[in-house]
Amino acid sequence: MKRAAIASLVAALSTACQSLPEPPPAPAPPLTVSLAAAYQQPAERALIEGIRLYEEASFDRAEQALQQALRGRLADPRDQAAAYKYLAFIACAFSRIAECEAAFASAFAADPKFALSDAEVGHPVWGPVYRQIAAARPKP
Repeated sequence: MKRAAIASLVAALSTACQSLPEPPPAPAPPLTVSLAAAYQQPAERALIEGIRLYEEASFDRAEQALQQALRGRLADPRDQAAAYKYLAFIACAFSRIAECEAAFASAFAADPKFALSDAEVGHPVWGPVYRQIAAARPKP
């Protein structure tokens, strides 16, 4: 009788253990990118240069470098979106609104999660254009 009870208990425990869900897999570690390695790629180097030139207010040269980066086929969609973002900023700043709209639309096409920071959205020149394009696009 004791053996039968123990066998039943072992069988019940065994069944209970089998029905427990598998624990979720551990999250993958975040990917890191070597800036030095990225700089060795012509398109990525042109993007870095374009952003630097933009920050130095050398807008004509920044625009050329950013367009070169896009022609060079940036590997990461987030980098493509960043290049389009700076092109949009430049176009808006020089009242080329159609180009600004197209650049923001291209940024969303490259990376559906593309978004400006709160400070960028609040900018009086390109903020309204960005909000218009963001509202009109299909949601991801």
